[in-house]
Amino acid sequence: MSEALRELARAHGVSTAYTTDRGRRVTVSPDTLVAVLAACGVDAATDASARAALRAHRERAAARSLPPCLVVRGAVVPRLDLPRNARVEVELEEGGTAALSGSLPVGRHTVHVSAAGRAESAPLLAVPARLPVPAERHWGFLVQLHSVLSRRSWGMGDLGDLAELASWSGRALGAGFVQLGPLHAAEPGPLPDPSPYRPSSRRYPDPMHLRVEAVPEYAYLRGEGRRTADRCAAQAGVLNEGMLRGDLLIDRETVRSLKHEALRAVHEVPLSPGRAAAFAHFTAREGRDLTDFATWCALAAVHGKAWRSWPAALRDPRSPAVARARRELAAEVGYHRWLAWVTDEQLAAAQAAATDAGMGIGLIHDLAVGVAPEGADSWALQDCLAAGMSVGAPPDDFTPHGQDWGQPPWRPDGLAAAGYAPLAGLLRAGLRHAGALRIDHVMGLFRLWWVPEGRSPSEGTYVRYDAEAMLGVLTLEAHRAGAGVIGEDLGTVGAGVRAALGERGILGTSVQRFEYLGGSEGRHGPLPPDRWRRDCLATLTTHDLPTTAAWLSGEHVDLRARLGLLTRPEVEEKAEAAAERDGWLAELERLGLLPDPDGDLVALHRFLCRTPARLLGVWLPDATGDRRPQNLPGTSAAYPNWRLPVSDAQGRPVPLEDLPGRPLVAALTRVFADLRTDARPRKEKDVRPDSRPGRPLADGGPRRPRRCRPESADGGE
Repeated sequence: MSEALRELARAHGVSTAYTTDRGRRVTVSPDTLVAVLAACGVDAATDASARAALRAHRERAAARSLPPCLVVRGAVVPRLDLPRNARVEVELEEGGTAALSGSLPVGRHTVHVSAAGRAESAPLLAVPARLPVPAERHWGFLVQLHSVLSRRSWGMGDLGDLAELASWSGRALGAGFVQLGPLHAAEPGPLPDPSPYRPSSRRYPDPMHLRVEAVPEYAYLRGEGRRTADRCAAQAGVLNEGMLRGDLLIDRETVRSLKHEALRAVHEVPLSPGRAAAFAHFTAREGRDLTDFATWCALAAVHGKAWRSWPAALRDPRSPAVARARRELAAEVGYHRWLAWVTDEQLAAAQAAATDAGMGIGLIHDLAVGVAPEGADSWALQDCLAAGMSVGAPPDDFTPHGQDWGQPPWRPDGLAAAGYAPLAGLLRAGLRHAGALRIDHVMGLFRLWWVPEGRSPSEGTYVRYDAEAMLGVLTLEAHRAGAGVIGEDLGTVGAGVRAALGERGILGTSVQRFEYLGGSEGRHGPLPPDRWRRDCLATLTTHDLPTTAAWLSGEHVDLRARLGLLTRPEVEEKAEAAAERDGWLAELERLGLLPDPDGDLVALHRFLCRTPARLLGVWLPDATGDRRPQNLPGTSAAYPNWRLPVSDAQGRPVPLEDLPGRPLVAALTRVFADLRTDARPRKEKDVRPDSRPGRPLADGGPRRPRRCRPESADGGE
């Protein structure tokens, strides 16, 4: 590797080497560096071109006094190397000017510097020093909305079901939040991979989550429109009944087809003057973002969803050809604008139902780590996304070949050139009707593993982002929304990441399966509850891990064995799983939490209450005794990922209306009703964990290296 290539890569935040989870130092190949730099618009194909690019980069840097984006956090103003007698002025977002100081109002401003006849400008983000964290502890359900069916659903859970779940759990159970999986817009057409973590757009929700009957214009359907809607509702009712009998899997394509047919009929109903004004206000507020999204949807209906295969003139969202097509497809563009509006209304209603029920937080939405490479956002934001690259993870013990998540990463230079407005826009959308926002793979605000197209994930490298700017945008938008932020910081977490998040009031994520003395790599026994961190959302499991019932019974190993997913002999996997489980149960005995008349699952939730965690999450399928995971990483066709309704221990779907009568729900409610009492320090029984017959050591057996949890984009592959 030439020195010019090495220096050029470093100048653009591209790592020339990285350290594995085992501590081994790996040098990145020159071919990878050349490909990654090319995706950032930098030619390094030859040593001469690399030297020229490095020289040009240094000249541009020397010519500027300001960074691409300036962040003033709290009262801390970054030190700038400005020319003598330079004039500095801040143009405020709301109008007027101010001096560059720590007393700037929170907002998105512009800083101007002039000296010796030269002038330059840069976006300036004045952001809060720290977001407020919940003053009280809260608990709530974690759900994938599609899986929460009611007897009124159209074959999958919808926003009406969400409002009901929030209202019931807030009022009757005292829950403080409902955390959702992503509700982002999916790609049109067949969905071979229905993962909500691979959306077409993160800026707009998918209208298939709509409760059709709750759209106000539905009540005014007449004639053929009424007959169409009634027929679709009847077909959806039959589909839903089959789902609730357990005869069918969730079929998004059929649900979407039925809903679109009915919604097109509803769209034909004229809006009242007040409704028309509300729609006009929504479209004006959303501006070009909504226009781009609706235009892509209209074009995809004509040319297919793979926009890179469209006629060349239509691949540029700013081209005259796209403007002409938008006029020609005005009716279809208008339909997709309207869908975005009525979906936004129902999201607002669901959050209102949550807060009206007394929830201290309400809805916690989820922001996926990326988007589909041929989707709406990749088309509209292509200047800020790295073409020919995919986000993933390097090889580790769990995934020895690495991971490729099939999603284009942000270009650091593109984001900076746009003043981070694209990032701000999608954060604003996720926070609009939320009490908090979960950031999937929050480490991506600091660095991402880029994999060149056509290459193995092991041939990638890390690319760094301006974390100060990325976090500044996040805290600014959360502050404006009056919402909190939760970072999914599981997997390989870089040095200083958790400290930087904590300083800004961004909560982390702690999952019981990975909380061990010595960390997830060493695992020297379960982490005692008083050793857990406070500023986090603590749970027993997640959507891509076994349910707690399956983990307790060991059925998760049986499932992976049946599907041929084990990497070691089955007897070894079962022994390790049993030792892990029994180690945790021994820890619960040591704490006096077992035996529990309501069973081990309830006792594990009592353990969560013993931790100082501010937020405690209950995976909704755990509350029904479900033994099937929603998603089984490493599978696609072999397992029905993202297609299962919430069910009981026998695999029978449990409709939303039946949740209040479930004994396990009642038992968990009693656990969390005593949340503050259980959180008080107690004197633990002075019993060694190895002194009782029938339980192994609390550390679960021999101390040997264990596989750490992989970085995850929450997909099936």
